[in-house]
Amino acid sequence: MSPRPTDFIFTLHSHLPYVLHHGRWPHGSDWICEATLDTYLPLLEVLRDLAAEAVPAPVTIGFTPVLANQLTSPVFVSEMETFFDQRIEACSEAPTSLATTGDSHLLPLVAFWRERLLRLRRLFHDIDRDLIAAFRALEDAGRIEIISSAATHGYLPLLARDESIRLQLAVGVSEHRRIFGRSPKGCWLPECAYRPRGPWEPWPTAPRTGVRRGIEEHLADAGYQFFFVDAHLAAAGRPLGLSGDPAGDPIVHTAAQSGLPAEPLRSPYRAYRVAHGSVAAYVRDPRASMQVWSRFEGYPGDEWYMEFHKMRWPGGLKLWRVTGPGVDLGGKQPYSPQAAAGRARDHAKHFAHLLTGISDSQSQNREGVIVAPFDTELFGHWWFEGPTFLGQVYRAVAEQRDAIKPATGSRHLEEHPPRAAIRLPWGSWGANGDSSMWLSDQTAWTWERLWPLEQSFWDAAPSALASPAARPVLAQAARELLLAQSSDWQFIISTGAAADYAEKRFREHCEDTEKLIGALGPGAGANLESAQRLADELYERDHVFPNVLPAIAAALGGSRSLVVG
Repeated sequence: MSPRPTDFIFTLHSHLPYVLHHGRWPHGSDWICEATLDTYLPLLEVLRDLAAEAVPAPVTIGFTPVLANQLTSPVFVSEMETFFDQRIEACSEAPTSLATTGDSHLLPLVAFWRERLLRLRRLFHDIDRDLIAAFRALEDAGRIEIISSAATHGYLPLLARDESIRLQLAVGVSEHRRIFGRSPKGCWLPECAYRPRGPWEPWPTAPRTGVRRGIEEHLADAGYQFFFVDAHLAAAGRPLGLSGDPAGDPIVHTAAQSGLPAEPLRSPYRAYRVAHGSVAAYVRDPRASMQVWSRFEGYPGDEWYMEFHKMRWPGGLKLWRVTGPGVDLGGKQPYSPQAAAGRARDHAKHFAHLLTGISDSQSQNREGVIVAPFDTELFGHWWFEGPTFLGQVYRAVAEQRDAIKPATGSRHLEEHPPRAAIRLPWGSWGANGDSSMWLSDQTAWTWERLWPLEQSFWDAAPSALASPAARPVLAQAARELLLAQSSDWQFIISTGAAADYAEKRFREHCEDTEKLIGALGPGAGANLESAQRLADELYERDHVFPNVLPAIAAALGGSRSLVVG
């Protein structure tokens, strides 16, 4: 056994792009409503249950500013009520339809869904339809830690202007203060994407900027204390990619795979101070992450869990289970809630045992920490039983307190300030471990439009800030530029799912930014009045970041602290 319990940091990253006022189905407000029903409400339910049981569950959970803005919007509340109505109505009409198709054996599952929907709707009303306030209350009670991110999840290493990076981070801090009532200590770098200090030449058509500061320096300026990186950036394992790599041990580099030594060059089980900055980097543990992340080797692919891809229309009810590897949709068997719940308990015990084994292997590491970061939406949306599993993990870990101690990101650093420094290379947690999911032949055109747009915005910003009449136009131009910078658009284009929607949204925000910036240039005074009307109209549609102007001023201020009011 180790001389002290090894800290365990379960980290969840919650993010969706701005979808309110941009359609409903299939790509619009239903996106955030589905995430709320499948993930955010069940997760809240589990965390409140654990609190009632006095089981420590110090989840470190992030909400991107763009998501938090949406979850506090009256428009979201209205859309959510409509979404509940639609799903409950689907349960009401299902019995007749199932009898017609000879599928009456699925009726108990319809009843399961109806009870679940009504229960979660009661929870939604019990928290006064304010998810953010409910999670904030858990943090106020010392149960969890809430961290922030860049404003719209912009892919920071590929932004051409340092001012753009500073704006994304400054808005992240100021919005977190406004919404959660305190400054965030941790930052989830969008896509876990990092770039060190050095020359910036990401693409042949990129502007020439010379040597640029590293991302960790911008994080320090914004007041952050820690962030997360994938294991391969610390040379502690291979990148896991989108859903886990089915081949090979994720912990060990083999000579056949990479030509590297058979053992990791660095341990993923400690925090590191990153060169050129005061912030610490937590390293994703490939072994623990693979068990939860991988659809090939991990828990979510178990035969008893709910099948994500098969659902009943209309209404979207999922009534079938995975059944087995390679089973096509027509061969899926009916879902069993009781069997799935039992598997979640078994897997949670297995996971706790895995953590204990890792702790034992770190017996000489007095700063040992196991970091398991995931997209929040994995739990519930992609893996239906995920929230149940998470709750059972903390119950199982509570029985092994001599080996494992759940902790938050900031608490571990308070007790164990990082002593070792590390230099990190370019990279992300995406496929291939690099930036290719966001910058490739397929998506280069988006950056070739964004980079000049950045230049135009920052050229216009100083004089516009000095003009009371121009400030509202500049503020909305910043919002539209930030929305255009969302990494979601390139990701969706690269995966091929709903690429037309992503391209439309990207072009729309770019065009609106261009119109607003055009009214801020020299001699554009005659256009300012119409630009003010356009800015007002766009703010009704894209109602985010009400205090963006101080963040613009801070971003223009250079490398001094970006903490803004």
